[in-house]
Amino acid sequence: MSKALEFELLNKDTRSKARRGRITTPHGVIETPVFMPVGTQATVKAMKPEDVEKTGAQIILANTYHLMLRPGSDIVRAAGGLHEFMNWHKPILTDCGGFQVFSLGHMRKITEEGALFASHIDGSRHMLSPEKSIQVQNDLGADIIMAFDECAPPDADREYIARSQARTTRWLERSIEAHQNPDRQALFGIMQGGFFRDLREESAREIVKFDLPGYAIGGISVGETKEEYIGVLEYAPDLLPENKPRYVMGIGTPDYIFEAVEHGVDMFDCVEPTRIARHGMAMTSQGRVSIKNAKYERDFGPLDPACDCYTCRHYSRAYLRHLFKAGETMSHMLLTEHNLRFLSRLSENIRKSIDEDRFLEYKEEFYGRYYRRDK
Repeated sequence: MSKALEFELLNKDTRSKARRGRITTPHGVIETPVFMPVGTQATVKAMKPEDVEKTGAQIILANTYHLMLRPGSDIVRAAGGLHEFMNWHKPILTDCGGFQVFSLGHMRKITEEGALFASHIDGSRHMLSPEKSIQVQNDLGADIIMAFDECAPPDADREYIARSQARTTRWLERSIEAHQNPDRQALFGIMQGGFFRDLREESAREIVKFDLPGYAIGGISVGETKEEYIGVLEYAPDLLPENKPRYVMGIGTPDYIFEAVEHGVDMFDCVEPTRIARHGMAMTSQGRVSIKNAKYERDFGPLDPACDCYTCRHYSRAYLRHLFKAGETMSHMLLTEHNLRFLSRLSENIRKSIDEDRFLEYKEEFYGRYYRRDK
């Protein structure tokens, strides 16, 4: 391939902004809209790579901040990059580390140079700058990498958001200059601007000048209300090029996914399916199920009769409840596999509904089943 990433727009829904696309990378093709499982530490929690692939996952994420601290990007590079290191040979996206630094709160300080922070592992001090973030991501070798940005708090005032958004643009330029593998790794820019439309518009104008392979809408799904989240989606995707992939980071519940797709977003990721699995929760065609519920003690039916995953084909709700109550790790594995398959199937069905020009009907049908009640 002469380019690190190619994007083809295949179809549009006529009554919404939902769209079907195809991304081609050095490690394979990604059909969009797509949910991307998160493998923070070069592993999707409780899953083997081959089992992740069986869920229908087309691309997974890994985390720059965590892999920089442990084992170190130099070790991953020496192993042949993330694909070899973790035995995953489909596409990978690495985030820039900005959100993790934001999450450290008082343990970090933002300056023009970058983010000075204390490691959550041992308290050691580190500077994560645009240059360092890109160097780590170049070492990791993911197909898609993210420019370093500042993820400002959702409750920050306009003055702070304006400074942060301008700094993110300056950091983007430094990220581009630091990028050593543009022919093998596609660098995405990130729009910031909080919940101020004019700042979002300014951010978009500045970052699209660089004509990057793709763009993300940053600074949402960070603790704001659902109304604020939808408010940004109503205009932000339209500020980005139609012929480039659009990505919203950190969304993994069906309602947030549907809203993103309806407003023209192509890519999304979240730890939600793996996290709730560790707490005994499953996403099913009839809504969320808490396997801890006593009513499943003698329920010998599948977790979700409509699901084709390994868990639903082989194990009962009673068995899954037993594993969870007994503290067996296998419960995490089986529930995670199901949840990942659920979101892959949801993405598949969304793509099909767009191809058939019935996205809004499918959304209504899904909501009617899923959001009747939590179980």
